[in-house]
Amino acid sequence: MTDVKHQQTDADAAAIARIAVDAAEDRKGSNIVLIDVRGRSPITDYFVIATGESDRQLRALSKAIEDRLREDVGAKPFHREGEAETGWILLDYVDVIIHLFSPEQRAYYQLETLYEDAPVVLRIQ
Repeated sequence: MTDVKHQQTDADAAAIARIAVDAAEDRKGSNIVLIDVRGRSPITDYFVIATGESDRQLRALSKAIEDRLREDVGAKPFHREGEAETGWILLDYVDVIIHLFSPEQRAYYQLETLYEDAPVVLRIQ
């Protein structure tokens, strides 16, 4: 079986997560959180969670993150789910999973509470 973790890029997962955070911040995403879930999640090492205030902003956040990761480290998402109109977009970079939520969807899913014991590496209000 091929190791999917090493098919995406040689870039370090923490670096990918940080680039995603920076791109989200540049596009005025709000309540950005980087959570270290290593040892707590069998599927990834880091979660990046951010809020976009409108469909348009969710699309802009998604595009900015994908563009920046492709340009800076050659990373492409392994999988992408959701649409801005649903209030949730997921970008799966294997070692880093990025969740972009509308305020309503973020409040509904409360993803951070599932990993409340995991270290928060960074929080940007």
